[in-house]
Order: sequence, then C-alpha cells, then structure tokens
Amino acid sequence: MKKIFLFLLLSVLVLSGSPKYWTPDEAFKPEVHLNDKMQIEASVEIAKDIYLYADKLKVELEDGTGLRVLQVDKPKSVKHGEEMVYLKSPTVLVTLEKTSQLSEMKTIEFTLYFQGCSEKGLCYEPMKKSYFLEIDTSKLQDSFQREELKVKAISKSKVKLEEKEEVSPSDAIADTIKSKSVFVVLVTFLGFGLFLSMTPCVFPMIPIISGVIISQGKGLSSKKAFALSLVYVLAMAVAYTIAGVLAGLFGANLQASLQTPWVIYSFSAVFVALAFSMFGFYELKLPNALVTKVSSKGQGGGYVGVAIMGFLSALIVGPCVAAPLAGALVYIGQTGDALLGGMALFAMSIGMGIPLIAVGVSAGKFMPKPGAWMTLVNATFGVVMLGVAIWMLERIVDPSITMLLYAVLGISFGIYLGALEKGGHLVKRTIAILMFIYSLALLMGVLAGSTSMARPLEFLKPQVVNSMLKTEMEHAKFLKVTSIKELDELLVKHKGKKIMLDFYADWCTSCKELEEVTFVDARVKAKMSEFILVKADITKNSQENRKLSKKYGVFGPPAILFFDENIKVKRAKTIIGFIEADEFLTHLNSL
Repeated sequence: MKKIFLFLLLSVLVLSGSPKYWTPDEAFKPEVHLNDKMQIEASVEIAKDIYLYADKLKVELEDGTGLRVLQVDKPKSVKHGEEMVYLKSPTVLVTLEKTSQLSEMKTIEFTLYFQGCSEKGLCYEPMKKSYFLEIDTSKLQDSFQREELKVKAISKSKVKLEEKEEVSPSDAIADTIKSKSVFVVLVTFLGFGLFLSMTPCVFPMIPIISGVIISQGKGLSSKKAFALSLVYVLAMAVAYTIAGVLAGLFGANLQASLQTPWVIYSFSAVFVALAFSMFGFYELKLPNALVTKVSSKGQGGGYVGVAIMGFLSALIVGPCVAAPLAGALVYIGQTGDALLGGMALFAMSIGMGIPLIAVGVSAGKFMPKPGAWMTLVNATFGVVMLGVAIWMLERIVDPSITMLLYAVLGISFGIYLGALEKGGHLVKRTIAILMFIYSLALLMGVLAGSTSMARPLEFLKPQVVNSMLKTEMEHAKFLKVTSIKELDELLVKHKGKKIMLDFYADWCTSCKELEEVTFVDARVKAKMSEFILVKADITKNSQENRKLSKKYGVFGPPAILFFDENIKVKRAKTIIGFIEADEFLTHLNSL
C-alpha cells in the first residue's frame, strides 16, 4: 500500500513539474461581429504565453457577389526573434464596399485565418474559422463614388486580402517619374547619383580622373583642373544616358557588350601606356591612337582625351545596375518616353560625378611647381594607373595571375619609395616598408597556391584552424544557369520550394561585393539555406544570356529575384544593386 501511495505521489509531482500546453481552442478564441458602419471586426483572443504570427493573420471573403473589400486595418506587430508577431490579442477592421447597385440585406461568408505558437516551445497548425454575416448594403459606400481605390479590384468571387500592395524599389522609382514634375524628378535623381557615388562602381573612377588630371603636366591651374574634371563627368553622364536609353527602349545592355576580353585587354593597355608615360619613359602626344588622344597635353587635345576617357570609363569601368538606374529603365521601357527617362539618367550621372569633380580639382593642386615633389606624384599616379589596369584584368584572368601582378607592382613601388634604404622621411619610409612587406606576403601566397588578397599567408596556419576558417568563409552553394531552358528545368525540378535567383557577372563590381560581404555573413547563410539558390551567370552577354535577362526584366547585374512555391516571381521582393547583410537578412525574413 505504501508503494502504491509513493508511486501516485511521484506521478503527481512529475506531472505538476511539466509545462502546461493550451489546447488550440484554449490558446485561440476567434470572434467576428459587425459594427454600426457594417465594418467587420475580427479578433483573436490569445491565452497567456501565446503569440500570433503577423503574416498568418489574414481574412477572406468567400461569397460576396456585388461586394468587395475596400480596406483592411491591422494593429502594429512587434519583432519576436526573427519574426513579426502579436503578443496581445489583435483586432482586424475590414471595410467593405459595393461594386453594384445594392440596397438590401445580403449574406456573406467570411473566413479568418491565423497561426501562432507558445512561448514554451509548442507551435500550432494553421487554423481558420468561417462566419456567415448579414450585411445591410444600404450602409456601404459605392466603389464608383470614390476618386481613388485603395485596394486593386480583383474580378473573382474569392478575394484575397492584403494590407497594402507591395512594389519593388525600381518600380516605385519608375512610378515617381510618372507622377512627379520634371523638376522634382531631376532633383531626385541628382540625389540618387550623389548616393551612388559612394558605391563600388564609382570608386575605380577616382584614380582614373586623378591620373588624367595629373598627366596634364606642370602649370595646371585649379580653373583648368575644374574644366577638365567637368568635361570628364559630362562625358561620363552622356555615356550613361545613351546606354540607359538604349537599354530601356530595346533591352540591350551596351555596358555588358563592352565587357568582352579584347575590350578589357585594350582598355588595360591604355592605362599601362598612361602609367609608363607618367614614369617618364616617353611623352604621349596627339598623333594617331586613342591612347594619344587620352593623354595629350595640348590645349584642345587634352579636353578631347579627357572626354573620351570619361565616356569609356562609364561604359567599361563601372557597369553596375542600382535601383534608381533600373527604375529609370523600367519607366522608359513602359512608357517609351526616352526624353524624360534620359534626363533622369543624366541628372543621376551628374550626381555621381560631383565627387569626381572635387577629386579632379584637388588632384590639380598636387603639383604646385616642378621638382622632386612632382616626380613622386607622377610616379605614384603611374602606379595607381597600373593598379587600375590589373583590377580590370581581374574580370577575365585567373585570380592567381592578378595577385602575382599586384605583388610585383607593390614590391617594385616599395623599393622605389625606399623600403630597403636607410634614412629618409619617416612617413614615406614607413609606407614603403609596409607596402613591401604586404606585397612580399602576396608573392609568398601566390607561390603557395593562395588566391586571397586579404589572407595571403593563410597556408601558414595549422591545418585544423585553416580548414575551420575555410568553412567559415565558404560561400553559399549556387546552382549555375546561363539560359532560359536551364533555369526552367531547375524551377520545375524544385517546384514547391522557395527559390532565389541571383543575376551575376564577373565584370560587375557590386556582384562581387555581394558575394564577399553579404552572402558570407553567417546569419545570411543560415537563412539562405532555406532557399534553392540559383545563379544566372550573364558574364559572356551571349544571346542566351540576353534572352534570360529580358524575360525577367533585368537590365543588368546585380539583381536578385525570388520565386514562391508555385515558381512565380515575387516582383515586389526583387532587389536591384548591392545590399548590406543586415538589410538582406531582414528582406529574407519577410519572404
């Protein structure tokens, strides 16, 4: 008897110590009723330690012929972990309207959907509750009496409701061009340009314009430097405008067409020629080639050469697409208004060029008079030009080759600055020694098989630590496609799953920044594991590449599209241009 009593006592203690879970009917108590204005008030009373997912709280009008939903008002949700939820019982207010002449009582079927979890670790299945409501249609507003619909009408008996119709950033910018005055559009795009001047696509132009200005030689005044910088930026703006208008009208990407190997090799050779002229090996004048025009020190030739360099730099050095650029191209493509779209692109290009003008003017001040100072400045910008040439070659040659070239360049310049000499200016010698040591590390890394500019001596670490580091920095695995056929096969194969499609090209600076900064973030990689990752490689700009881009309305990389379980594109969730890891993670959580 004592054993039985002891067993019962222990059972009670164990059961009383285990967490209590509410049944679904206890955890959620939905209620729906009509107010005096014939608005539907739908609420879900939640029990203690229960929360509701904000995106799972939805309503649906099952049978409402002659009626439709005008507006859905939901309470504000809060962030709980990585999800937006309701921690208190929410109430949704649904406003109806008439789509035909009705004045009598009408019965409708209304369904409330919701799903939630317990703080104790239990998640409930999605639930729904249907109600039949008697609506006095004489109290409802007629749709044709309103000047502007807040919710787009859907001509079906079953109407899915959303809080607000979402649009992608590029579409929103395209709508801005349509709805605003010309002045507002131009000022807005000028601001966009200033913002884009801080992106990787514009950074490579800084040493270019500095070197071009410095190459004009001694006696260069601030006024002349300003004029040359302005010519460079105006030529750059014209190039962007022409390329953009063509892309908007015909879907052709002129910038991508100029990323072929022979063009890259040729343009790199221009910078090599400029660099050697600045080293004093020869003096370029105006006779025959493009290089001569670019670097001519003649009064007229100087402006012509700078204009040519600005035009080509825009097309070859910085061919990246951002949301403002895509928005303008969408507007041109939809309306055919190349004039306003082109003006917007021109204003944006000028905004991108304003900092370049400042750099160009300041570069002219580096040479107050001839002497050793000018020689050092010329040599420095010569090395910068060689660096730009190597940077361009990164798009088409093996990473180990460009790493080797950087190493040789850095070692040579470090020795030139006096890294192996005694004495000299402390700052100059410190810079020379640091450059020499880093470049020597690059050379050792290349010889050991490393291709990382940031970690050239990675091979010296213990094998276990090295493998752990590689695992940590490993990129997410993408399935590569280059044509519509390949992508369609993948989409069909993975139907029913969430799919992310990344449009990428080797010559796109922002694409590489996405890979090296955003996609390697541990939190982002963990969230991306929920998606089937597909990479549309359009590096070659082949006919198949162009057809693939055109099908999905992509004017150039980088662009990230998302497909739902029915392999339909979520247009409102499209990302154009570079995005930081935190912002991208928030975007993924919203899908």
